[in-house]
Amino acid sequence: MTCSPYSPNDYKSDLKPVWCPGCGDFAVLNSVYRALADLHREPHETVVVSGIGCSSRLPGYVDTYGFNSLHGRALPIATGVKLARPNLTVLAVGGDGDGIAIGGNHFMHAARRNVDIAYFMMDNEIYGLTKGQAAPTTPSGDKTKSTLYGNPEVSVDPCGLAISLGASWVARAFSGDVKGTTELMKLAISHHGFAFLNIISPCVTWRGDDQTKELRAKQRAVPAEHDRSDRTAALRFTNEDDDRMTVGVLYDTQRPTLVDEMLEIRDKAIGIAPPPGREEILRVFAPAR
Repeated sequence: MTCSPYSPNDYKSDLKPVWCPGCGDFAVLNSVYRALADLHREPHETVVVSGIGCSSRLPGYVDTYGFNSLHGRALPIATGVKLARPNLTVLAVGGDGDGIAIGGNHFMHAARRNVDIAYFMMDNEIYGLTKGQAAPTTPSGDKTKSTLYGNPEVSVDPCGLAISLGASWVARAFSGDVKGTTELMKLAISHHGFAFLNIISPCVTWRGDDQTKELRAKQRAVPAEHDRSDRTAALRFTNEDDDRMTVGVLYDTQRPTLVDEMLEIRDKAIGIAPPPGREEILRVFAPAR
């Protein structure tokens, strides 16, 4: 058995997390340390990109290259890093508000382009940093600082959204299960394509101390007979009722990534690959109808 040259502690920076005591993001951070160590990822060949929010502080706590970007803009920056340096391990991290509200358009395009990055969304179903307003993932009927009479909107299921938008790997995790989250992170990082991991990460400030216990009781593993390659089957585990939270890999398929496509175009442009045939040239330069 080959030992990793790194331990989880080797990925810790000198900064101390400033999350609220009991926040699920502490567990997510520990899972990141463990996953990188288990996969033997070199710190100088790893990049962690985030947006804005509680969870988006994470790059500062990891001793790799990192970038704390603008609100909702983690994915386009991570895409640029991966296209410029395809050999790097690129992680994008953030919250549900950052990724689905202001960053929803970037989520859509990163998924459909199948950018070869792992995207970890810490989903607390609320805007924690900006004082507890309803977020896109806030359940209907929930009373928050901005919905005193109950949330009138239908909530978004991030996994259902990712599957529908074209992500090639989608899974759900629970921050209360560090071991399980670590294993799913390792699969996401190893996947060749856009891997989306929705991590349910309770906010103790706006959700209270009991939510972690409630979620643990609702946690169910994906059935062994589930066909991960079946998109319709995967969607059955989204928008679940209040008594169930299915965790594990929901969807897994393989198709060319954006980097694969761009490298092929580059090779054709500089003459490494065979030149396009006459039919392809005519198709490209055909007059618009």
